[in-house]
Amino acid sequence: MLNVFTLANGRLFQEEIESLEELARFKPIWVDLEDPTPEERRWVKQHFGLSIPENAMDEDIEESARFFEEDNGELHVRSDFLIDDDEDPRAVRVAFILNEHNDTLKSQGVLFSIHDEDVPVFRLLRMRARRMPGLIEDAKDVLLMLFDADAEYCADTLEDIYDEIETVSKKVLNSNASDDLLSEALSAIARHEDMSGRIRRNVMDTRRAVSFMMRSRLLNAEQFEDARQILRDLDSLDGHTAFLFDKINFLMDATVGFININQNKIIKIFSVASVSLLPPTLVASSYGMNFDFMPELKWHYGYPLALVLMVLSAVVPMLYFRKRGWLR
Repeated sequence: MLNVFTLANGRLFQEEIESLEELARFKPIWVDLEDPTPEERRWVKQHFGLSIPENAMDEDIEESARFFEEDNGELHVRSDFLIDDDEDPRAVRVAFILNEHNDTLKSQGVLFSIHDEDVPVFRLLRMRARRMPGLIEDAKDVLLMLFDADAEYCADTLEDIYDEIETVSKKVLNSNASDDLLSEALSAIARHEDMSGRIRRNVMDTRRAVSFMMRSRLLNAEQFEDARQILRDLDSLDGHTAFLFDKINFLMDATVGFININQNKIIKIFSVASVSLLPPTLVASSYGMNFDFMPELKWHYGYPLALVLMVLSAVVPMLYFRKRGWLR
């Protein structure tokens, strides 16, 4: 899918392109390629003179090669953007190419973004740019605002984790929590821990990208200050993620502890039962093994007496255990 974004009256407008002729009618500041076809890549090359690298979205690219500037002035940035999906949370690799010297369009530059699937941060920026005139003035603003929206998206995701962790905390700290409930809480805690780790990695990646843009000396004074503000926002998220990790670790330990307590209760029942059944077993063993002939043949009440002794030897320990509170 090929989308171009143009500026009109300070607002960002989106157009979906379906042919090379249609692409030639617009003067975009942002060209977004979502899972581009070979034909769409060819349109971009013919109209803009830009060859999109085949390894633009490779996951195994060297970390040091994710941010660089070509001799012709093209700025290449590869950054990860978070997708908060309950079933499959993940990070999507996006390749940015900032062309500041586009002779074809004679404009202030064009930002090209290439990715395999839709990114929520992109939708957030499009919604903001339509509602807030003057938010974006050139291609560099688009890239900066994408990183700013990414920081806000991470902050919103952290707030959701806060709320969900609070719900899980109430379940875990309930004294009557069952094993099934604790197992569900343990799964939820593991998901939140995984998402918190992804957020922390995404924040680190975004910080590196913004720092690279600041070092590239392409930003004007206002954009440079916006980049510094984005870095401050990202720094503020580190404290929240650290707190979440501590809280998640506490809940994880508490949940495992309560599961062990419930298991110990079951083991205690078997222990009490085995101890209480030892005296009846001893009576039955003595009664059945220490006589040459069955005693009831000689004494009419021998067998009933043995049964009474077995019952009493089982009941008395149980009463004692109950008095000590070991059966609770």
